[in-house]
Amino acid sequence: MKVQRVRLPSEQVTWTVLGDDFLPVEPVEEYLTYLRNIERSPNTVKAYAFHLKLYWEYLQSRDLDWAAINVVELADFMSWLRIPAPKDVLSIHEQEAKRTESTVNAILTSVCMLYDFHEKAGKVPHIPLYRSRVMPGRRYKGFLHHITKGKPTQARLLKLKVPRRTPKTVSQEQVQQLFDACHRVRDKFLLCLLHESGIRIGQALGLRHEDIQSWDNQIQIVPRANNANGVRSKSKDPNTIHVTKELMGLYSQYLQEEFMEILGDDLSDYVFVNLWEGRIGAPMTYGTAMDLFNRLKRKTGIAIHPHMLRHTHATELIREGVEMAYVQKRLGHASIQTTIDTYVHVTNEDMKHEYQKYLESRTDVNTTKDSEESLST
Repeated sequence: MKVQRVRLPSEQVTWTVLGDDFLPVEPVEEYLTYLRNIERSPNTVKAYAFHLKLYWEYLQSRDLDWAAINVVELADFMSWLRIPAPKDVLSIHEQEAKRTESTVNAILTSVCMLYDFHEKAGKVPHIPLYRSRVMPGRRYKGFLHHITKGKPTQARLLKLKVPRRTPKTVSQEQVQQLFDACHRVRDKFLLCLLHESGIRIGQALGLRHEDIQSWDNQIQIVPRANNANGVRSKSKDPNTIHVTKELMGLYSQYLQEEFMEILGDDLSDYVFVNLWEGRIGAPMTYGTAMDLFNRLKRKTGIAIHPHMLRHTHATELIREGVEMAYVQKRLGHASIQTTIDTYVHVTNEDMKHEYQKYLESRTDVNTTKDSEESLST
Protein backbone atom coordinates (compact mmCIF):
# COMPACT_ATOMS: atom_id res chain seq x y z
CA MET A 1 0.00 0.00 0.00
CA LYS A 2 1.35 3.42 -0.92
CA VAL A 3 0.46 7.08 -1.42
CA GLN A 4 0.86 8.01 -5.09
CA ARG A 5 1.43 11.47 -6.51
CA VAL A 6 -0.85 12.11 -9.50
CA ARG A 7 -0.93 14.86 -12.12
CA LEU A 8 -4.45 15.49 -13.37
CA PRO A 9 -5.30 16.52 -16.99
CA SER A 10 -5.78 20.06 -15.63
CA GLU A 11 -2.06 19.99 -14.64
CA GLN A 12 -3.08 20.02 -10.98
CA VAL A 13 -0.96 17.79 -8.74
CA THR A 14 -2.86 15.64 -6.25
CA TRP A 15 -2.51 12.40 -4.28
CA THR A 16 -4.24 9.05 -4.01
CA VAL A 17 -3.88 5.85 -1.98
CA LEU A 18 -3.08 2.63 -3.85
CA GLY A 19 -3.81 -0.81 -2.41
CA ASP A 20 -1.65 -3.89 -2.71
CA ASP A 21 -3.30 -4.49 -6.10
CA PHE A 22 -1.95 -1.09 -7.26
CA LEU A 23 -5.50 0.22 -7.68
CA PRO A 24 -6.91 3.24 -5.81
CA VAL A 25 -8.63 2.38 -2.52
CA GLU A 26 -12.17 3.31 -3.56
CA PRO A 27 -13.60 4.77 -0.30
CA VAL A 28 -10.46 6.86 0.18
CA GLU A 29 -10.37 8.00 -3.45
CA GLU A 30 -14.01 9.10 -3.29
CA TYR A 31 -13.27 11.22 -0.24
CA LEU A 32 -10.06 12.71 -1.66
CA THR A 33 -11.95 13.59 -4.85
CA TYR A 34 -14.52 15.38 -2.69
CA LEU A 35 -11.73 17.37 -1.01
CA ARG A 36 -10.35 18.38 -4.41
CA ASN A 37 -13.81 19.41 -5.60
CA ILE A 38 -14.28 21.76 -2.66
CA GLU A 39 -10.84 23.23 -3.45
CA ARG A 40 -8.91 22.02 -0.45
CA SER A 41 -5.18 22.64 -0.68
CA PRO A 42 -3.09 19.94 -2.41
CA ASN A 43 -1.05 19.75 0.80
CA THR A 44 -4.25 19.06 2.75
CA VAL A 45 -5.19 16.29 0.30
CA LYS A 46 -1.67 14.88 0.62
CA ALA A 47 -1.86 14.85 4.43
CA TYR A 48 -5.27 13.15 4.40
CA ALA A 49 -3.97 10.57 1.92
CA PHE A 50 -1.05 9.61 4.19
CA HIS A 51 -3.33 9.52 7.24
CA LEU A 52 -5.90 7.30 5.55
CA LYS A 53 -3.18 4.99 4.21
CA LEU A 54 -2.17 4.34 7.81
CA TYR A 55 -5.79 3.62 8.69
CA TRP A 56 -6.17 1.10 5.86
CA GLU A 57 -2.96 -0.61 6.92
CA TYR A 58 -4.44 -0.94 10.42
CA LEU A 59 -7.69 -2.37 8.99
CA GLN A 60 -5.72 -4.95 7.02
CA SER A 61 -3.61 -5.92 10.04
CA ARG A 62 -6.80 -6.55 12.05
CA ASP A 63 -8.87 -8.07 9.19
CA LEU A 64 -11.54 -5.41 9.70
CA ASP A 65 -14.21 -4.18 7.29
CA TRP A 66 -13.97 -0.38 6.99
CA ALA A 67 -17.77 -0.08 6.66
CA ALA A 68 -18.47 -2.07 9.85
CA ILE A 69 -16.15 -0.35 12.31
CA ASN A 70 -17.03 0.66 15.88
CA VAL A 71 -15.69 3.08 18.48
CA VAL A 72 -13.76 0.35 20.35
CA GLU A 73 -11.84 -0.56 17.19
CA LEU A 74 -11.13 3.12 16.49
CA ALA A 75 -9.74 3.43 20.02
CA ASP A 76 -7.53 0.42 19.26
CA PHE A 77 -6.39 2.25 16.10
CA MET A 78 -5.24 5.15 18.28
CA SER A 79 -3.19 2.75 20.39
CA TRP A 80 -1.81 1.12 17.21
CA LEU A 81 -0.66 4.54 15.97
CA ARG A 82 1.27 5.13 19.17
CA ILE A 83 2.80 1.63 19.33
CA PRO A 84 2.22 -0.39 16.14
CA ALA A 85 2.03 -4.10 16.91
CA PRO A 86 0.40 -7.19 15.35
CA LYS A 87 -2.99 -8.25 16.68
CA ASP A 88 -2.98 -10.10 20.03
CA VAL A 89 0.74 -9.39 20.58
CA LEU A 90 1.63 -7.81 23.92
CA SER A 91 5.07 -6.50 24.89
CA ILE A 92 6.34 -6.93 28.45
CA HIS A 93 8.80 -4.06 27.94
CA GLU A 94 7.87 -0.40 28.03
CA GLN A 95 7.98 1.07 24.53
CA GLU A 96 8.41 4.63 23.39
CA ALA A 97 5.42 6.04 21.52
CA LYS A 98 6.05 6.33 17.80
CA ARG A 99 3.76 9.36 17.31
CA THR A 100 2.86 12.34 19.48
CA GLU A 101 -0.62 12.99 20.82
CA SER A 102 -1.22 15.83 18.37
CA THR A 103 -0.19 13.65 15.41
CA VAL A 104 -2.57 10.87 16.51
CA ASN A 105 -5.39 13.40 16.86
CA ALA A 106 -4.69 14.77 13.37
CA ILE A 107 -4.77 11.28 11.84
CA LEU A 108 -7.98 10.42 13.69
CA THR A 109 -9.56 13.66 12.44
CA SER A 110 -8.92 12.50 8.87
CA VAL A 111 -10.57 9.15 9.63
CA CYS A 112 -13.60 10.77 11.28
CA MET A 113 -14.01 13.16 8.34
CA LEU A 114 -13.91 10.15 5.98
CA TYR A 115 -16.76 8.50 7.89
CA ASP A 116 -18.73 11.76 8.09
CA PHE A 117 -18.54 12.01 4.30
CA HIS A 118 -19.57 8.40 3.62
CA GLU A 119 -22.31 8.46 6.27
CA LYS A 120 -23.90 11.46 4.53
CA ALA A 121 -23.56 9.60 1.24
CA GLY A 122 -25.32 6.56 2.75
CA LYS A 123 -22.29 4.27 2.37
CA VAL A 124 -21.81 3.43 6.07
CA PRO A 125 -24.12 3.24 9.10
CA HIS A 126 -24.03 5.88 11.81
CA ILE A 127 -21.00 5.61 14.10
CA PRO A 128 -21.26 7.49 17.41
CA LEU A 129 -18.05 9.48 17.04
CA TYR A 130 -19.27 12.66 18.73
CA ARG A 131 -21.04 13.82 21.86
CA SER A 132 -22.98 17.03 22.47
CA ARG A 133 -21.70 19.55 24.98
CA VAL A 134 -22.28 23.17 25.91
CA MET A 135 -19.38 25.38 24.93
CA PRO A 136 -17.36 26.51 27.96
CA GLY A 137 -16.99 30.21 28.64
CA ARG A 138 -14.22 32.01 26.80
CA ARG A 139 -12.63 35.36 27.36
CA TYR A 140 -13.15 36.36 23.73
CA LYS A 141 -16.59 35.62 22.32
CA GLY A 142 -17.79 35.62 18.73
CA PHE A 143 -20.04 38.28 17.23
CA LEU A 144 -23.10 36.01 17.40
CA HIS A 145 -22.31 34.58 20.84
CA HIS A 146 -25.54 36.02 22.28
CA ILE A 147 -27.48 33.87 19.79
CA THR A 148 -25.52 30.62 20.11
CA LYS A 149 -24.62 30.68 23.83
CA GLY A 150 -25.95 27.75 25.76
CA LYS A 151 -26.56 25.68 22.63
CA PRO A 152 -24.80 22.30 22.49
CA THR A 153 -21.96 21.68 20.05
CA GLN A 154 -20.41 18.47 18.73
CA ALA A 155 -17.22 17.21 20.38
CA ARG A 156 -15.32 14.13 19.29
CA LEU A 157 -15.43 11.19 21.68
CA LEU A 158 -11.98 9.86 20.80
CA LYS A 159 -9.22 12.38 21.36
CA LEU A 160 -5.91 12.29 23.19
CA LYS A 161 -5.04 15.07 25.61
CA VAL A 162 -2.21 17.07 24.07
CA PRO A 163 0.44 18.56 26.39
CA ARG A 164 0.80 22.32 26.05
CA ARG A 165 3.92 23.04 24.01
CA THR A 166 5.58 26.41 23.56
CA PRO A 167 6.11 27.29 19.86
CA LYS A 168 9.77 27.06 18.88
CA THR A 169 11.35 30.43 18.16
CA VAL A 170 14.79 31.83 17.38
CA SER A 171 16.58 34.72 19.06
CA GLN A 172 17.61 37.96 17.36
CA GLU A 173 21.23 36.77 17.45
CA GLN A 174 20.27 33.53 15.69
CA VAL A 175 18.27 35.43 13.06
CA GLN A 176 21.39 37.52 12.38
CA GLN A 177 23.49 34.35 12.10
CA LEU A 178 21.05 32.92 9.57
CA PHE A 179 21.03 36.18 7.62
CA ASP A 180 24.85 36.27 7.51
CA ALA A 181 24.89 32.66 6.28
CA CYS A 182 22.86 33.63 3.18
CA HIS A 183 25.18 34.49 0.29
CA ARG A 184 22.42 35.53 -2.12
CA VAL A 185 20.14 38.53 -1.83
CA ARG A 186 17.06 36.48 -2.77
CA ASP A 187 17.63 34.14 0.17
CA LYS A 188 18.26 37.05 2.55
CA PHE A 189 15.07 38.74 1.38
CA LEU A 190 13.01 35.56 1.88
CA LEU A 191 14.45 35.04 5.36
CA CYS A 192 13.85 38.66 6.42
CA LEU A 193 10.36 38.70 4.89
CA LEU A 194 9.27 35.63 6.89
CA HIS A 195 10.77 37.01 10.11
CA GLU A 196 9.50 40.58 9.79
CA SER A 197 6.02 39.90 8.42
CA GLY A 198 5.11 36.56 10.02
CA ILE A 199 3.54 35.30 6.79
CA ARG A 200 3.52 31.59 5.97
CA ILE A 201 6.03 30.12 3.53
CA GLY A 202 3.20 29.29 1.10
CA GLN A 203 2.10 32.94 1.13
CA ALA A 204 5.67 34.10 0.49
CA LEU A 205 6.26 31.70 -2.42
CA GLY A 206 2.93 32.71 -3.97
CA LEU A 207 3.74 36.44 -3.97
CA ARG A 208 3.61 38.34 -7.26
CA HIS A 209 5.42 41.63 -7.86
CA GLU A 210 2.05 43.37 -8.12
CA ASP A 211 1.38 42.37 -4.49
CA ILE A 212 4.34 44.38 -3.20
CA GLN A 213 3.69 48.11 -2.83
CA SER A 214 7.21 49.33 -2.10
CA TRP A 215 6.22 53.01 -2.18
CA ASP A 216 3.86 52.40 0.76
CA ASN A 217 5.90 49.72 2.57
CA GLN A 218 3.14 47.14 2.47
CA ILE A 219 2.52 43.70 1.03
CA GLN A 220 -0.84 42.32 -0.10
CA ILE A 221 -1.49 38.67 0.71
CA VAL A 222 -3.78 37.51 -2.10
CA PRO A 223 -5.16 33.94 -1.90
CA ARG A 224 -4.76 32.15 -5.24
CA ALA A 225 -5.67 28.57 -6.08
CA ASN A 226 -3.77 28.40 -9.38
CA ASN A 227 -0.15 29.00 -8.36
CA ALA A 228 2.20 27.27 -10.79
CA ASN A 229 4.33 25.95 -7.91
CA GLY A 230 1.33 24.45 -6.11
CA VAL A 231 1.62 26.66 -3.00
CA ARG A 232 -1.44 27.95 -1.15
CA SER A 233 -2.11 30.87 1.15
CA LYS A 234 -4.15 28.62 3.53
CA SER A 235 -6.45 31.50 4.50
CA LYS A 236 -9.00 32.46 1.84
CA ASP A 237 -9.16 36.06 3.05
CA PRO A 238 -6.81 38.72 1.64
CA ASN A 239 -4.61 40.55 4.13
CA THR A 240 -2.39 43.63 4.13
CA ILE A 241 0.98 43.40 5.91
CA HIS A 242 2.92 46.57 6.72
CA VAL A 243 6.70 46.21 6.69
CA THR A 244 9.78 48.40 7.13
CA LYS A 245 11.48 50.46 4.43
CA GLU A 246 14.64 48.42 5.11
CA LEU A 247 12.87 45.26 3.95
CA MET A 248 11.65 47.07 0.84
CA GLY A 249 15.22 48.20 0.23
CA LEU A 250 16.31 44.56 0.31
CA TYR A 251 13.54 43.74 -2.18
CA SER A 252 14.83 46.47 -4.56
CA GLN A 253 18.39 45.17 -4.18
CA TYR A 254 17.21 41.65 -5.03
CA LEU A 255 15.43 42.91 -8.17
CA GLN A 256 18.41 44.88 -9.43
CA GLU A 257 21.31 42.58 -8.57
CA GLU A 258 19.84 39.14 -9.20
CA PHE A 259 16.29 38.95 -10.53
CA MET A 260 16.63 41.24 -13.58
CA GLU A 261 20.33 40.56 -14.02
CA ILE A 262 19.82 36.81 -14.47
CA LEU A 263 16.40 36.68 -16.15
CA GLY A 264 16.98 39.60 -18.52
CA ASP A 265 13.92 40.09 -20.72
CA ASP A 266 12.33 36.81 -19.61
CA LEU A 267 10.99 38.12 -16.30
CA SER A 268 8.53 36.30 -14.05
CA ASP A 269 5.41 37.53 -12.26
CA TYR A 270 6.51 35.59 -9.19
CA VAL A 271 8.79 37.26 -6.64
CA PHE A 272 10.71 34.16 -5.60
CA VAL A 273 12.00 32.19 -8.57
CA ASN A 274 14.80 29.75 -9.43
CA LEU A 275 17.87 31.74 -10.46
CA TRP A 276 20.75 29.27 -10.17
CA GLU A 277 19.31 25.76 -10.08
CA GLY A 278 16.37 23.89 -11.60
CA ARG A 279 14.31 25.52 -14.34
CA ILE A 280 15.54 29.12 -14.34
CA GLY A 281 12.69 31.60 -13.92
CA ALA A 282 10.23 29.03 -12.54
CA PRO A 283 8.64 29.92 -9.19
CA MET A 284 10.29 28.41 -6.13
CA THR A 285 8.55 25.38 -4.66
CA TYR A 286 8.22 24.19 -1.08
CA GLY A 287 11.02 21.72 -1.75
CA THR A 288 13.40 24.42 -2.99
CA ALA A 289 12.67 26.57 0.05
CA MET A 290 13.24 23.65 2.41
CA ASP A 291 16.57 22.92 0.69
CA LEU A 292 17.59 26.49 1.53
CA PHE A 293 16.62 26.13 5.19
CA ASN A 294 18.40 22.77 5.43
CA ARG A 295 21.57 24.39 4.08
CA LEU A 296 21.27 27.18 6.64
CA LYS A 297 20.82 24.58 9.37
CA ARG A 298 24.03 22.79 8.32
CA LYS A 299 25.99 26.07 8.11
CA THR A 300 24.87 27.58 11.41
CA GLY A 301 23.90 24.58 13.50
CA ILE A 302 20.55 26.29 14.20
CA ALA A 303 17.54 23.97 13.87
CA ILE A 304 15.38 26.21 11.67
CA HIS A 305 12.32 25.82 9.51
CA PRO A 306 10.16 28.55 7.89
CA HIS A 307 7.30 28.41 10.40
CA MET A 308 9.67 29.11 13.29
CA LEU A 309 10.13 32.62 11.89
CA ARG A 310 6.35 33.12 11.99
CA HIS A 311 6.31 31.94 15.62
CA THR A 312 9.22 34.27 16.40
CA HIS A 313 7.49 37.28 14.84
CA ALA A 314 4.24 36.67 16.72
CA THR A 315 6.02 36.13 20.03
CA GLU A 316 8.03 39.34 19.59
CA LEU A 317 4.88 41.35 18.88
CA ILE A 318 3.15 40.04 22.01
CA ARG A 319 6.21 40.63 24.20
CA GLU A 320 6.34 44.22 22.96
CA GLY A 321 2.77 44.73 24.15
CA VAL A 322 0.96 44.80 20.79
CA GLU A 323 -2.75 44.22 21.34
CA MET A 324 -3.95 40.70 20.61
CA ALA A 325 -6.51 41.83 18.01
CA TYR A 326 -3.72 43.38 15.91
CA VAL A 327 -1.56 40.26 16.20
CA GLN A 328 -4.51 38.12 15.09
CA LYS A 329 -5.14 40.35 12.06
CA ARG A 330 -1.47 40.41 11.07
CA LEU A 331 -1.13 36.64 11.30
CA GLY A 332 -4.41 36.10 9.45
CA HIS A 333 -5.97 33.89 12.12
CA ALA A 334 -9.72 33.38 11.74
CA SER A 335 -10.18 33.38 15.52
CA ILE A 336 -8.42 35.44 18.16
CA GLN A 337 -8.60 32.38 20.42
CA THR A 338 -6.18 30.62 18.05
CA THR A 339 -3.68 33.45 18.53
CA ILE A 340 -4.08 33.34 22.31
CA ASP A 341 -3.85 29.56 22.60
CA THR A 342 -0.77 29.41 20.37
CA TYR A 343 1.33 32.35 21.46
CA VAL A 344 0.36 33.47 24.96
CA HIS A 345 2.77 31.51 27.11
CA VAL A 346 4.90 32.25 30.15
CA THR A 347 8.48 30.98 30.28
CA ASN A 348 10.71 30.49 33.32
CA GLU A 349 12.61 33.60 32.25
CA ASP A 350 9.34 35.58 32.24
CA MET A 351 8.56 34.34 35.75
CA LYS A 352 12.02 35.34 36.97
CA HIS A 353 11.75 38.78 35.40
CA GLU A 354 8.28 39.47 36.86
CA TYR A 355 9.28 38.24 40.31
CA GLN A 356 12.33 40.52 40.25
CA LYS A 357 10.04 43.45 39.39
CA TYR A 358 7.82 42.48 42.33
CA LEU A 359 10.80 42.43 44.71
CA GLU A 360 11.98 45.83 43.49
CA SER A 361 8.53 47.36 43.89
CA ARG A 362 8.22 45.94 47.40
CA THR A 363 11.63 47.39 48.31
CA ASP A 364 10.57 50.81 46.99
CA VAL A 365 7.38 50.73 49.08
CA ASN A 366 9.26 49.79 52.25
CA THR A 367 11.86 52.50 51.64
CA THR A 368 9.15 55.12 51.19
CA LYS A 369 7.37 53.96 54.35
CA ASP A 370 10.59 54.13 56.40
CA SER A 371 11.28 57.65 55.11
CA GLU A 372 7.81 58.83 56.08
CA GLU A 373 8.14 57.35 59.58
CA SER A 374 11.55 59.01 60.11
CA LEU A 375 10.17 62.40 59.06
CA SER A 376 7.18 62.11 61.40
CA THR A 377 9.48 61.48 64.37
